Amino acid sequence: MSIPMTLNFGPILNQLPYLAGGAWISLQLAVLAFALGMVIAMFCTSLLRYGPPLAGKLVNGYVVFATNTPQLIQIYFLFFALPEAGILLSPFNAVLIGATFNAGAYLCDIQRAGFDSVRQREVEAAEVLGFSRLQIIRYVILPHVMKVMFRPLSNQFIVMTLGTSMASMFGVEELTGRTYNLSSETYLSVESFSVAAVLYIILTLIATFALAVIGRYLFRARTEVF
Repeated sequence: MSIPMTLNFGPILNQLPYLAGGAWISLQLAVLAFALGMVIAMFCTSLLRYGPPLAGKLVNGYVVFATNTPQLIQIYFLFFALPEAGILLSPFNAVLIGATFNAGAYLCDIQRAGFDSVRQREVEAAEVLGFSRLQIIRYVILPHVMKVMFRPLSNQFIVMTLGTSMASMFGVEELTGRTYNLSSETYLSVESFSVAAVLYIILTLIATFALAVIGRYLFRARTEVF
């Protein structure tokens, strides 16, 4: 006869501020990696569209490598291989650089698809109307591109937020890392990770809502909150 499981959430709920602090670190990692990845992606997209053929091949090589190897392996290389060359990175910095490297490739693909979606006849019509190159970019290209890209960019940010959980493997005390700590201290693994799952859901729902508001009121992009 099996003994029914009894759950004790009291000790875990008492540590909610501790877990919430880990969720804040997770969000910081995601925001920083996304912002830096956007910079890399914009640079790479510019090279693809306006750079020499060699630059385009290098960018394509980077995108293929970064999107076809696990992010975890990329961070492992930064954290464990670079010290062999005398380059020491803190766990947070190693995870941040690895996440940025990975995000830049995916965001580059999103941006490339967004710019490729601009119809040439719209640009030609703006030229006929006497728009300058800057006006064409501002009033024709960017509004269209932002509507096309905003939803995929939002989804990528949510994926990156959840992906910060792998930072716990390198000693970063984000939400999953602090959950491991709490689980080992209290021996309440089911309770610890159940609360962590709820916090991840809350975190992603807040991010989804915030992104939907930004999309609707800044870029006039059609987004769904739920």
